[in-house]
Amino acid sequence: MNNKWMLGAAAALALGLFTLPTVLRSGSPEAARDGAICKAEGQAKLDFTLKDMNGTDFKLADQKGKVVLLNFWATWCAPCLAEIPEFVKFYEQKKDEGFVIVGVLTEDSEQNLKAFASANNMNYPLVMMKPELEDAYGPIFGLPTSVLIARDGSVCKRHFGPMSGEQLEREIKSLL
Repeated sequence: MNNKWMLGAAAALALGLFTLPTVLRSGSPEAARDGAICKAEGQAKLDFTLKDMNGTDFKLADQKGKVVLLNFWATWCAPCLAEIPEFVKFYEQKKDEGFVIVGVLTEDSEQNLKAFASANNMNYPLVMMKPELEDAYGPIFGLPTSVLIARDGSVCKRHFGPMSGEQLEREIKSLL
């Protein structure tokens, strides 16, 4: 009889540990009903001036007051390529509502970026990586990596891997 209780307790503990990450990611039931997804992980560091693909200064601080998806990617990254059409479509729909995607090119050149952006109809700001930016938002272990920043400048969420259109809609819509 004692073994049955031990087995039951172990099963309950395993189930709890298995579901805990899902509960932590999704937040409280009240938050899910309200559409709130921002569990602030601190304030975003926006005091960076980056170069865009034309060599022009792009000030991240100018995006304050907008919902920002800071996306670290590369032209050779297949998962990055998979999410770009969704980004293009979603940005076109939401840019007038105070949403911006800032694509941060890692491990590649401005020359490759221009041709790639044109071929993929990328309609959102694209900038070159600086080591200080990775220090502020990293480490970047894999690509793509995205950081979702709310209008008040708080870091809401980090994504590792490609984002789907459904994820964009669900997570960003509540912040607009």
